[in-house]
Amino acid sequence: MSTPFSKTALTQARARLHQRWRELAERERLLLGIAAAALGLLLFWQLGVAPAWRTLRSTPALLDQADQQLQLMRAQAQEASTLRAQPAVSAAQAQQVLSAAAGRLGDGAELSIQGPRAVLKIRDLPGPVLMDWLAEVRQAARIRPQEAQLQLGPKGYSGRITLGLEE
Repeated sequence: MSTPFSKTALTQARARLHQRWRELAERERLLLGIAAAALGLLLFWQLGVAPAWRTLRSTPALLDQADQQLQLMRAQAQEASTLRAQPAVSAAQAQQVLSAAAGRLGDGAELSIQGPRAVLKIRDLPGPVLMDWLAEVRQAARIRPQEAQLQLGPKGYSGRITLGLEE
């Protein structure tokens, strides 16, 4: 049982190619050699050099991005250690800070405290004001949002934010 790729078939095909090569004129052999060399160089470039070249070109941007991420992580670690070093805030103090901060938001905010949770309902509050308020509450009262249901409208954010008051 012989397969199309048997040893004798390969030997015969090779012999035919060798015979065809000898029948070509010297100029045709030269042109085919040049074409084969050009094809070999193209393959070498595409498979060997070009991927490494692209990697070398993109490396500085990737290093800059990694450096920015590292700086951000260091800043967050510094903030975390600063917050850990501050004395604890009692629940009563946290509620006072939260009430005062909510009062500064004006008529667009309504705060209700229900046990260990506080719910802030807001209407048309601009994004930067909301971000500043959340930062203030987190820094001064050590309160973080547990749940937020917000919708962005033409005048700002509306919805509710649930905050956890922990002792």
